[in-house]
Amino acid sequence: MIPVGYTCNMVILLEDLIPDPMSDLFTASMWSAPKNERLLRSFINATLTDVGMRPIVQTTVLNPFNIKEFVVSKRMVLDVRVKDELERFFDIEVQTSWHSAFPNRVLDYWADTYSSQLAKGSDYTQLRPVISIILTEFPVFSRLKKIHNVFEIRARENPNILMTDHLQIHFLRISEVQKRRFQQLEGIRRDLSDWLNFFAFAGKTSESDMAALTHDNPIIQEAYAELQRFYADGETREKIREVRRFVRDYEIGMGASRADGIAEGKAVGKAEGKAEGKAEGKADAIIRFLTRRFTHIPQDVCDQLLSMTDMEELDRMTDIVAECKSLEEFMSSL
Repeated sequence: MIPVGYTCNMVILLEDLIPDPMSDLFTASMWSAPKNERLLRSFINATLTDVGMRPIVQTTVLNPFNIKEFVVSKRMVLDVRVKDELERFFDIEVQTSWHSAFPNRVLDYWADTYSSQLAKGSDYTQLRPVISIILTEFPVFSRLKKIHNVFEIRARENPNILMTDHLQIHFLRISEVQKRRFQQLEGIRRDLSDWLNFFAFAGKTSESDMAALTHDNPIIQEAYAELQRFYADGETREKIREVRRFVRDYEIGMGASRADGIAEGKAVGKAEGKAEGKAEGKADAIIRFLTRRFTHIPQDVCDQLLSMTDMEELDRMTDIVAECKSLEEFMSSL
Protein backbone atom coordinates (compact mmCIF):
# COMPACT_ATOMS: atom_id res chain seq x y z
CA MET A 1 0.00 0.00 0.00
CA ILE A 2 1.09 3.61 -0.42
CA PRO A 3 1.53 5.32 2.95
CA VAL A 4 0.12 8.83 3.18
CA GLY A 5 2.80 11.48 3.25
CA TYR A 6 5.52 9.90 1.11
CA THR A 7 7.26 11.83 -1.64
CA CYS A 8 10.11 10.95 -3.93
CA ASN A 9 12.04 13.18 -6.33
CA MET A 10 14.16 10.45 -7.91
CA VAL A 11 13.49 7.64 -10.33
CA ILE A 12 13.18 4.25 -8.64
CA LEU A 13 14.34 1.40 -10.83
CA LEU A 14 12.13 -1.68 -10.91
CA GLU A 15 14.08 -4.55 -9.41
CA ASP A 16 13.93 -8.13 -10.61
CA LEU A 17 10.88 -10.05 -9.47
CA ILE A 18 12.47 -12.14 -6.75
CA PRO A 19 9.81 -14.03 -4.75
CA ASP A 20 8.95 -11.85 -1.78
CA PRO A 21 6.84 -13.38 1.02
CA MET A 22 6.42 -9.88 2.52
CA SER A 23 4.62 -8.60 -0.56
CA ASP A 24 1.09 -7.57 0.39
CA LEU A 25 -0.04 -8.77 -3.06
CA PHE A 26 1.21 -12.24 -2.18
CA THR A 27 -0.15 -12.39 1.37
CA ALA A 28 -3.56 -11.09 0.29
CA SER A 29 -3.67 -13.67 -2.50
CA MET A 30 -2.46 -16.57 -0.37
CA TRP A 31 -4.75 -16.01 2.60
CA SER A 32 -7.80 -15.14 0.50
CA ALA A 33 -7.77 -18.42 -1.42
CA PRO A 34 -10.31 -20.90 0.08
CA LYS A 35 -7.85 -23.76 -0.49
CA ASN A 36 -5.39 -22.02 1.85
CA GLU A 37 -7.79 -21.66 4.77
CA ARG A 38 -5.63 -23.90 6.93
CA LEU A 39 -2.58 -21.72 6.19
CA LEU A 40 -4.48 -18.65 7.32
CA ARG A 41 -5.80 -20.39 10.41
CA SER A 42 -2.32 -21.72 11.21
CA PHE A 43 -0.79 -18.23 11.08
CA ILE A 44 -3.51 -16.66 13.25
CA ASN A 45 -3.32 -19.49 15.77
CA ALA A 46 0.47 -19.34 15.88
CA THR A 47 0.18 -15.65 16.79
CA LEU A 48 -2.57 -16.15 19.39
CA THR A 49 -1.15 -19.19 21.15
CA ASP A 50 2.29 -17.54 21.41
CA VAL A 51 0.76 -15.20 24.01
CA GLY A 52 -1.41 -17.80 25.69
CA MET A 53 -4.67 -17.22 23.81
CA ARG A 54 -6.94 -20.03 22.64
CA PRO A 55 -6.71 -21.06 18.98
CA ILE A 56 -9.58 -20.46 16.59
CA VAL A 57 -11.25 -23.29 14.67
CA GLN A 58 -12.72 -21.48 11.67
CA THR A 59 -11.87 -18.49 9.47
CA THR A 60 -13.98 -16.52 7.03
CA VAL A 61 -12.20 -13.98 4.80
CA LEU A 62 -14.36 -10.86 4.58
CA ASN A 63 -12.50 -9.15 1.72
CA PRO A 64 -11.39 -11.89 -0.72
CA PHE A 65 -8.62 -10.75 -3.06
CA ASN A 66 -7.92 -11.84 -6.63
CA ILE A 67 -4.80 -10.32 -8.13
CA LYS A 68 -6.04 -10.95 -11.69
CA GLU A 69 -9.04 -8.67 -10.99
CA PHE A 70 -7.12 -6.13 -8.91
CA VAL A 71 -7.37 -2.53 -10.13
CA VAL A 72 -4.28 -0.50 -9.29
CA SER A 73 -5.08 2.83 -7.64
CA LYS A 74 -3.51 5.23 -5.17
CA ARG A 75 -5.65 3.76 -2.38
CA MET A 76 -4.11 0.30 -2.40
CA VAL A 77 -5.22 -1.25 0.88
CA LEU A 78 -4.27 -4.90 0.89
CA ASP A 79 -4.97 -6.01 4.43
CA VAL A 80 -6.82 -9.29 5.00
CA ARG A 81 -9.94 -9.07 7.16
CA VAL A 82 -11.12 -12.27 8.81
CA LYS A 83 -13.91 -13.38 11.12
CA ASP A 84 -13.71 -16.45 13.36
CA GLU A 85 -16.37 -18.75 14.80
CA LEU A 86 -16.76 -16.47 17.85
CA GLU A 87 -17.55 -13.49 15.60
CA ARG A 88 -14.21 -11.84 16.44
CA PHE A 89 -12.50 -9.86 13.68
CA PHE A 90 -8.87 -10.06 12.60
CA ASP A 91 -7.08 -7.51 10.43
CA ILE A 92 -3.78 -8.82 9.04
CA GLU A 93 -1.32 -6.72 7.07
CA VAL A 94 2.33 -6.48 6.11
CA GLN A 95 4.29 -3.22 6.20
CA THR A 96 7.66 -2.92 4.47
CA SER A 97 8.34 0.84 4.75
CA TRP A 98 8.45 2.96 7.89
CA HIS A 99 6.91 6.39 8.04
CA SER A 100 6.25 8.90 10.79
CA ALA A 101 2.50 8.28 10.96
CA PHE A 102 2.80 4.48 11.00
CA PRO A 103 1.27 3.89 14.48
CA ASN A 104 -1.57 6.29 13.66
CA ARG A 105 -2.31 4.43 10.44
CA VAL A 106 -2.38 1.09 12.26
CA LEU A 107 -4.85 2.47 14.78
CA ASP A 108 -6.96 3.98 12.00
CA TYR A 109 -7.29 0.60 10.28
CA TRP A 110 -8.21 -1.03 13.57
CA ALA A 111 -10.83 1.67 14.22
CA ASP A 112 -12.26 1.28 10.72
CA THR A 113 -12.69 -2.46 11.20
CA TYR A 114 -14.25 -1.93 14.63
CA SER A 115 -16.69 0.83 13.69
CA SER A 116 -17.73 -0.87 10.44
CA GLN A 117 -19.52 -3.52 12.52
CA LEU A 118 -22.25 -1.03 13.47
CA ALA A 119 -25.09 -0.59 11.05
CA LYS A 120 -27.39 2.41 11.45
CA GLY A 121 -29.42 2.01 14.63
CA SER A 122 -27.28 -0.86 15.94
CA ASP A 123 -26.58 -1.37 19.62
CA TYR A 124 -23.01 -1.00 20.94
CA THR A 125 -23.41 -4.37 22.67
CA GLN A 126 -23.21 -5.95 19.23
CA LEU A 127 -19.59 -4.85 18.78
CA ARG A 128 -17.08 -7.70 18.76
CA PRO A 129 -13.30 -7.66 19.45
CA VAL A 130 -10.91 -6.68 16.67
CA ILE A 131 -7.40 -8.14 16.71
CA SER A 132 -4.82 -6.57 14.37
CA ILE A 133 -1.71 -8.52 13.36
CA ILE A 134 1.00 -6.39 11.73
CA LEU A 135 4.17 -7.82 10.17
CA THR A 136 6.89 -5.17 9.86
CA GLU A 137 10.01 -5.32 7.73
CA PHE A 138 11.60 -2.28 9.35
CA PRO A 139 12.74 -1.37 12.88
CA VAL A 140 9.85 -0.38 15.11
CA PHE A 141 9.52 0.13 18.89
CA SER A 142 13.27 -0.17 19.35
CA ARG A 143 13.01 -0.06 23.17
CA LEU A 144 11.07 -3.33 23.13
CA LYS A 145 13.19 -6.47 23.01
CA LYS A 146 10.69 -9.09 21.90
CA ILE A 147 9.96 -9.95 18.28
CA HIS A 148 6.27 -10.45 19.09
CA ASN A 149 4.75 -7.48 20.94
CA VAL A 150 1.11 -6.96 21.93
CA PHE A 151 -0.58 -3.61 22.62
CA GLU A 152 -3.81 -3.33 24.63
CA ILE A 153 -5.71 -0.70 26.66
CA ARG A 154 -4.73 -1.06 30.32
CA ALA A 155 -4.88 1.15 33.41
CA ARG A 156 -1.67 3.04 34.07
CA GLU A 157 -2.21 2.73 37.83
CA ASN A 158 -2.63 -1.03 37.61
CA PRO A 159 -1.70 -2.68 34.27
CA ASN A 160 -3.49 -5.83 35.38
CA ILE A 161 -6.77 -3.97 34.82
CA LEU A 162 -7.80 -4.29 31.18
CA MET A 163 -10.30 -1.68 29.99
CA THR A 164 -11.62 -3.98 27.25
CA ASP A 165 -10.53 -7.00 25.27
CA HIS A 166 -11.93 -5.43 22.10
CA LEU A 167 -8.62 -3.83 21.13
CA GLN A 168 -5.51 -5.92 20.64
CA ILE A 169 -2.70 -5.14 18.21
CA HIS A 170 0.12 -7.62 17.59
CA PHE A 171 3.38 -6.52 15.99
CA LEU A 172 5.61 -9.22 14.51
CA ARG A 173 9.01 -7.64 13.84
CA ILE A 174 10.24 -9.58 10.81
CA SER A 175 13.21 -7.21 10.47
CA GLU A 176 14.67 -8.63 13.68
CA VAL A 177 14.53 -12.16 12.26
CA GLN A 178 16.06 -11.01 8.97
CA LYS A 179 19.06 -9.82 10.95
CA ARG A 180 19.43 -13.46 12.01
CA ARG A 181 18.99 -12.66 15.68
CA PHE A 182 17.83 -16.19 16.25
CA GLN A 183 18.32 -15.96 20.00
CA GLN A 184 15.24 -13.73 20.09
CA LEU A 185 13.19 -16.61 18.68
CA GLU A 186 14.00 -18.82 21.66
CA GLY A 187 11.01 -17.64 23.71
CA ILE A 188 8.57 -17.93 20.81
CA ARG A 189 6.44 -21.00 20.18
CA ARG A 190 7.72 -23.23 17.39
CA ASP A 191 4.76 -22.75 15.05
CA LEU A 192 5.08 -18.95 15.13
CA SER A 193 8.86 -19.15 14.87
CA ASP A 194 8.45 -21.20 11.69
CA TRP A 195 6.12 -18.59 10.19
CA LEU A 196 8.53 -15.78 11.10
CA ASN A 197 11.37 -17.62 9.39
CA PHE A 198 9.18 -18.09 6.33
CA PHE A 199 8.46 -14.38 6.02
CA ALA A 200 12.08 -13.46 6.70
CA PHE A 201 13.85 -15.91 4.39
CA ALA A 202 11.52 -17.75 1.97
CA GLY A 203 12.36 -15.38 -0.88
CA LYS A 204 16.10 -15.86 -0.52
CA THR A 205 16.39 -19.46 0.67
CA SER A 206 16.25 -22.79 -1.16
CA GLU A 207 13.49 -25.27 -0.42
CA SER A 208 15.86 -27.58 1.47
CA ASP A 209 17.27 -24.74 3.58
CA MET A 210 13.75 -23.49 4.25
CA ALA A 211 12.75 -26.96 5.43
CA ALA A 212 15.66 -26.98 7.86
CA LEU A 213 14.80 -23.51 9.17
CA THR A 214 11.16 -24.47 9.72
CA HIS A 215 11.77 -28.01 10.97
CA ASP A 216 10.05 -29.67 7.98
CA ASN A 217 6.78 -28.02 8.98
CA PRO A 218 4.22 -29.17 6.34
CA ILE A 219 2.21 -25.94 6.69
CA ILE A 220 5.26 -23.82 5.88
CA GLN A 221 6.13 -26.15 3.01
CA GLU A 222 2.67 -25.44 1.59
CA ALA A 223 3.20 -21.70 2.02
CA TYR A 224 6.59 -21.96 0.31
CA ALA A 225 5.00 -23.78 -2.63
CA GLU A 226 2.33 -21.06 -2.83
CA LEU A 227 5.04 -18.40 -2.98
CA GLN A 228 6.79 -20.16 -5.87
CA ARG A 229 3.53 -20.64 -7.78
CA PHE A 230 2.52 -17.02 -7.25
CA TYR A 231 5.70 -15.61 -8.78
CA ALA A 232 5.84 -18.21 -11.57
CA ASP A 233 2.53 -17.06 -13.07
CA GLY A 234 3.12 -14.70 -15.99
CA GLU A 235 -0.09 -12.73 -15.56
CA THR A 236 0.62 -12.26 -11.87
CA ARG A 237 4.17 -11.09 -12.57
CA GLU A 238 2.86 -8.45 -14.97
CA LYS A 239 0.39 -7.25 -12.34
CA ILE A 240 3.22 -6.94 -9.82
CA ARG A 241 5.21 -4.88 -12.33
CA GLU A 242 2.14 -2.69 -12.93
CA VAL A 243 1.83 -2.02 -9.20
CA ARG A 244 5.51 -1.17 -8.90
CA ARG A 245 5.36 1.17 -11.89
CA PHE A 246 2.34 2.88 -10.35
CA VAL A 247 4.06 3.32 -6.99
CA ARG A 248 7.14 4.74 -8.70
CA ASP A 249 5.11 7.18 -10.81
CA TYR A 250 2.91 8.09 -7.84
CA GLU A 251 5.92 8.96 -5.70
CA ILE A 252 7.55 11.02 -8.45
CA GLY A 253 4.26 12.82 -9.04
CA MET A 254 3.82 13.46 -5.34
CA GLY A 255 7.31 14.93 -5.21
CA ALA A 256 6.49 17.32 -8.05
CA SER A 257 3.14 18.34 -6.60
CA ARG A 258 4.69 19.17 -3.24
CA ALA A 259 7.47 21.36 -4.59
CA ASP A 260 5.88 24.55 -3.29
CA GLY A 261 5.39 23.10 0.21
CA ILE A 262 1.59 23.55 0.31
CA ALA A 263 0.69 19.87 0.54
CA GLU A 264 3.44 19.25 3.06
CA GLY A 265 2.08 21.99 5.27
CA LYS A 266 -1.35 20.35 5.25
CA ALA A 267 0.12 16.91 6.00
CA VAL A 268 2.14 18.03 8.98
CA GLY A 269 -0.40 20.48 10.30
CA LYS A 270 -1.04 24.19 10.10
CA ALA A 271 0.55 24.86 13.48
CA GLU A 272 3.96 23.58 12.36
CA GLY A 273 3.87 25.49 9.09
CA LYS A 274 4.62 24.71 5.50
CA ALA A 275 8.40 24.75 5.83
CA GLU A 276 8.47 22.05 8.48
CA GLY A 277 5.99 19.95 6.52
CA LYS A 278 8.19 20.20 3.44
CA ALA A 279 11.22 19.06 5.44
CA GLU A 280 9.38 16.08 6.92
CA GLY A 281 8.06 15.13 3.49
CA LYS A 282 11.58 15.12 2.09
CA ALA A 283 12.89 13.13 5.07
CA ASP A 284 10.09 10.58 4.56
CA ALA A 285 11.12 10.25 0.91
CA ILE A 286 14.75 9.62 1.89
CA ILE A 287 13.70 6.96 4.43
CA ARG A 288 11.47 5.26 1.89
CA PHE A 289 14.20 5.13 -0.73
CA LEU A 290 16.73 3.89 1.82
CA THR A 291 14.32 1.10 2.75
CA ARG A 292 13.90 0.15 -0.89
CA ARG A 293 17.67 0.03 -1.42
CA PHE A 294 18.91 -1.52 1.83
CA THR A 295 15.74 -3.02 3.44
CA HIS A 296 16.68 -2.61 7.11
CA ILE A 297 17.06 0.97 8.31
CA PRO A 298 17.94 1.53 12.00
CA GLN A 299 15.35 3.48 13.96
CA ASP A 300 17.91 6.05 15.08
CA VAL A 301 18.73 6.83 11.44
CA CYS A 302 15.02 7.41 10.72
CA ASP A 303 14.69 9.61 13.80
CA GLN A 304 17.77 11.63 12.86
CA LEU A 305 16.47 12.27 9.33
CA LEU A 306 13.02 13.25 10.59
CA SER A 307 14.55 15.74 13.03
CA MET A 308 16.27 17.63 10.20
CA THR A 309 14.74 20.98 9.22
CA ASP A 310 17.52 22.41 7.04
CA MET A 311 16.34 21.95 3.43
CA GLU A 312 19.85 22.28 2.00
CA GLU A 313 21.05 19.49 4.28
CA LEU A 314 18.09 17.33 3.26
CA ASP A 315 18.86 18.01 -0.40
CA ARG A 316 22.42 16.86 0.25
CA MET A 317 21.14 13.67 1.89
CA THR A 318 18.85 13.08 -1.11
CA ASP A 319 21.85 13.16 -3.44
CA ILE A 320 23.79 10.81 -1.16
CA VAL A 321 21.01 8.22 -0.89
CA ALA A 322 20.84 8.07 -4.69
CA GLU A 323 24.60 7.56 -5.08
CA CYS A 324 25.86 5.68 -1.99
CA LYS A 325 26.90 2.06 -2.39
CA SER A 326 25.96 0.89 1.11
CA LEU A 327 23.88 1.84 4.14
CA GLU A 328 27.11 2.32 6.11
CA GLU A 329 28.31 4.87 3.56
CA PHE A 330 25.04 6.78 3.91
CA MET A 331 25.15 6.67 7.72
CA SER A 332 28.71 8.00 7.77
CA SER A 333 27.48 11.14 6.01
CA LEU A 334 24.85 11.96 8.67
